[in-house]
Amino acid sequence: MRNFILLLSVFFCLPAGATAKLKVGITLHPYYSYVSQIVGERADVIPLVDAGFNPHSYEMQPADLKRLMSMDALVVNGIGHDEFAFRALETLESQQGDKHQVRIIKANTDVPLLAASNAQGAWNPHTFVSISASIRQIYTIARTLGELDPDNARFYRKNAVSFARELRQMRHSYASELVGLDLSKVRIASTHNAYGYFLQEFGIGIDTVIEPAHGVEPSASQLQKTIDRIRAANIQVLFTELNMDNRYVSTIERATGIRIYHFSHMTYGEYDPAQFKREMEANLKTLVSALKQSTTHSTQLAGASS
Repeated sequence: MRNFILLLSVFFCLPAGATAKLKVGITLHPYYSYVSQIVGERADVIPLVDAGFNPHSYEMQPADLKRLMSMDALVVNGIGHDEFAFRALETLESQQGDKHQVRIIKANTDVPLLAASNAQGAWNPHTFVSISASIRQIYTIARTLGELDPDNARFYRKNAVSFARELRQMRHSYASELVGLDLSKVRIASTHNAYGYFLQEFGIGIDTVIEPAHGVEPSASQLQKTIDRIRAANIQVLFTELNMDNRYVSTIERATGIRIYHFSHMTYGEYDPAQFKREMEANLKTLVSALKQSTTHSTQLAGASS
């Protein structure tokens, strides 16, 4: 019997007494970064979908279902940004029943959620475009992975704490640049409501959201109403999504003189463990630049009027 166990160990390329690495699936790019930072080399991180997909309109492929069947756990947003994953889980259940159970880790379990701006009864799913909300998700993921893999639970928890500390320090360094600025007169518009969690960390709200739904361009009449609101409320800043060709943004800029700034949505490109931190820092730089320029402009206008 002992020889048989040793033979199996060699067959599976594992040392005697070792167990296979946990296979952790993810649905979105930020979760690839979170999980990679948590598990290091002690678990495999598997994207459910190949890079380059649009999470708002993606339809699952046979290769995705095959990957799903190999996973021990799947980290999901679960509040509107990865519905394709739940359709895949339903398909897998209908095909295999209880033969293959994937542990679903709902990253947003402990996140205080914001209501969606244009959908009654729905939540804003963009919790990953935020440091505070991301840290809560990182802790939730690390805790649950520790339950699935007790031998590495302490390692996962330590990495989560270290990663959270890095993110807090990064936020603090940029927030310190805003000390002394009067942000009370800064008025902000957004093409869609992806940045609510991010901006609330700095005590900033969004005065108007332009798109009637994510990725849906406003009609001509809706666009005119938006232009009128921007003028009436003296909105100075418009945040829009990086690498998105929103033609109406140029129309608004020409009609109002509003300043345009671009944030990363962090759900595009190749999967990269460093992506979240890198693109979140770029967002912080953009935010600080926008607020500094807006407050300077407001001060200049006030001085000219007096």
